[in-house]
Amino acid sequence: MIEMNVLIDSVDKIRDFNRLVMQFDCECDIVSGAYVIDAKSIMGLFSLDVSNPVTLIVHDDDADLTESGKYEV
Repeated sequence: MIEMNVLIDSVDKIRDFNRLVMQFDCECDIVSGAYVIDAKSIMGLFSLDVSNPVTLIVHDDDADLTESGKYEV
């Protein structure tokens, strides 16, 4: 499992972020306060409070997932 804080503070960033996580074969969640949403759900992403960073949880032990340039936005 990989956890990182991300700031997706605009509609364009939400759209780009959604396209990025849709490339992953594993499950990805976003934690915002007490809420956990599916990071691949565009409707869930649009329900976020975008003024604050959120935590992305990638349910995969592949460390290359974040180090690879393959998933750049």
